[in-house]
Amino acid sequence: MNQLDQLKQFTTVVADSGDFKQLAQYTPRDATTNPSLILKAVQKPDYAPLLEKTVKAHPSEPTDAIVDEVLVAFGVEILKIVPGRVSTEVDARLSFDTAASIAKAHRIIALYEASGIQRERILIKLASTWEGIQAARTLQHEGINCNLTLLFSFSQAIACGEANVKLISPFVGRIYDWYKRSAGAKWDEAASAGPNDPGVRSVTQIYTYYKKFGIETEIMGASFRNIGQIQALAGCDLLTISPELLGELTASEAPLPRALDPKAAAGADIHAVMFNESTFRFALNQDAMATDKLAEGIRTFAADAGKLDKMIASLK
Repeated sequence: MNQLDQLKQFTTVVADSGDFKQLAQYTPRDATTNPSLILKAVQKPDYAPLLEKTVKAHPSEPTDAIVDEVLVAFGVEILKIVPGRVSTEVDARLSFDTAASIAKAHRIIALYEASGIQRERILIKLASTWEGIQAARTLQHEGINCNLTLLFSFSQAIACGEANVKLISPFVGRIYDWYKRSAGAKWDEAASAGPNDPGVRSVTQIYTYYKKFGIETEIMGASFRNIGQIQALAGCDLLTISPELLGELTASEAPLPRALDPKAAAGADIHAVMFNESTFRFALNQDAMATDKLAEGIRTFAADAGKLDKMIASLK
């Protein structure tokens, strides 16, 4: 049995890609997308017809509305392949506007429902800013499930759990990147691998806390740099993995033991914590890595959203 099949015994595997033609061979349950992945996909010849067809079907609509149509068109195609859910992201440029994020989520859900897709199969992705978390709180009350992304800190995870968010996506690889870059020549790759990887440690802390205190929010480790990080988080609720790393797992038949276990987490000697807006903002501010990576992630997704806007506008 290869490592991917072993992993699926205790973790739901999600494909991290906008390239839906690659997905079927790995039989993931769910799929996630983001502006960067969609931008990458639409630049491939295989997807040019879908992009052009969607744009030409809505010639009088403003560009931002056509972008929504394109994101949903990709999501609909992905849902023909995966049996579960697809995550579709709210424009990162709305990351600090709760009301606008809610309105955009409503539009995305309406487009899916108009295409015959039930909202239960959609996760609305929002950045894990205070405003994004509050938007998710409202959407969850309305029966719209959310995936809180760009999550780098314990404080973000606690606030998401308190808001009854359906799912969070802590970014393992980007945490690893920050610490490796910060250490420079002092970085010891071997000593910082596996369970000692800073990204793995972050997700393990969140997992332990959620299971200890019965928080139902699902944890989906994301943004992996190598299969060692995936192996060290085997047993996490979900892991969203790129096609390249899915291929590496498929190619290996080495044993893959469970690393995270809810029974072990239940016995952890930890205390419950809570954050309001001011304590959340201060805790996030005190975490240099999380502050840097959250801001960088929003900038990157916003820039790619802008590139997608220009590409679509050029086809109108």
